[in-house]
Amino acid sequence: MSKVPLTLRGAEMLRTELQKLKSEDRPRVVAAIAEARAHGDLKENAEYHAAREQQGFIEGRIKEIEAKLGNAQVIDVTQLNAEGKVVFGATVELADEDTGDEVTYQIVGEDEADSKKGRISVSSPIARALIGKEEGDIAVVHAPGGTREYEILAVRYE
Repeated sequence: MSKVPLTLRGAEMLRTELQKLKSEDRPRVVAAIAEARAHGDLKENAEYHAAREQQGFIEGRIKEIEAKLGNAQVIDVTQLNAEGKVVFGATVELADEDTGDEVTYQIVGEDEADSKKGRISVSSPIARALIGKEEGDIAVVHAPGGTREYEILAVRYE
């Protein structure tokens, strides 16, 4: 399986979630299952079935996070020597050529993407158009909503 890029912040978020699942959520659900078993007949015990379903979700999420961290290539963007080039992890300030609107995005891994916080997936149309460009370049983005052009105003590695 190929390595998946992940920023330091993204890897730390996944590790924190994994730790919470293992140390808090899993023991809580195991206790709930034990308590529900104590009530007797398991066939018609809704608490037992709900707790088992929750346990399945938690165990699935633990396996998913462990797999993601196992396949992750953690990239520290502050250590990159990209000299103004847009690379994975870079924060890019853009100006829409048509409207003049300015936006700022950080290019991150799939699991870290959150457009409301200005973090876009490395596989998104905007990120793919930006990768490899430099400050002052025009990036042509072919998105489902049509073609847009953005001027790269600044590139930072935070």
